[in-house]
Amino acid sequence: MEETIKEVQSLITSYGLQVLGALVTLIVGIWIAKWLSKILGKVLNKRNVDPTLTKFAVSLVKIALITFVIISAISQVGIETTSFVAVIGAAGLAVGFALQGSLSNFASGVMLIIFKPIKVGDFVEGGGATGSVESVGIFVTTLVTPDNKVVYIPNSTLTSGNIVNYSTKDTRRVDMVFGIGYSDDIDKAKTVIQSVINSDSRVLKDPEPQIVVSELADSSVNFNVRPWVNGADYWGVYFDVTEQIKKKFDEQNISIPFPQRDVHMFQNQ
Repeated sequence: MEETIKEVQSLITSYGLQVLGALVTLIVGIWIAKWLSKILGKVLNKRNVDPTLTKFAVSLVKIALITFVIISAISQVGIETTSFVAVIGAAGLAVGFALQGSLSNFASGVMLIIFKPIKVGDFVEGGGATGSVESVGIFVTTLVTPDNKVVYIPNSTLTSGNIVNYSTKDTRRVDMVFGIGYSDDIDKAKTVIQSVINSDSRVLKDPEPQIVVSELADSSVNFNVRPWVNGADYWGVYFDVTEQIKKKFDEQNISIPFPQRDVHMFQNQ
């Protein structure tokens, strides 16, 4: 019994300080990890980083620091940690291969959030879809189409192609084409188009609207009509001007030709 007690005392003397050091390392290390994570969160918030990215970055840093603290505490006891590090590395590599698509979406999401080529509320075209941006997440971006469909686009798909942002600039040019017959008066038609454009208060004076003959087509003389408007007025001006020009052409007896084909029939005796 005395020999057992002596062995226990010897073990306590040998490993007691190591266990105590490991506990202190663990407690203090976890506290420091949480403190550093909070500081990181405050810094990112002050720099107006997206809240989703901030939470993810803080959680990732906290987990990494706590993992490092646990490995350090284990080494204080005298346990070899090389095998632990190797296992963690191998597990990380396996997870990376398994989630390479998700990691690609994550990296693209970080780029979208940091560089902000699009933001919530913008009307954009990208990833094979067109609509208003509802949210920019870590893995997917959500668009709402004009007919109120919700489209979820993986971020890697969105960033791998062209992104057209219709909301970045305050003004847009409305491109329209109107055709008249070859027998109609070009100057008269141009005057009618100009009067319609000038009567619409939504059309901007600067830049000046452009009305030019662009093409002598197969069955019509085509005008390119290009007024500038505020972004919010784009479709209203497009539809209203198209309707008004049709009505004015009818009033002034200006024809709007459509493709026609003459068929000649020959009768063989």
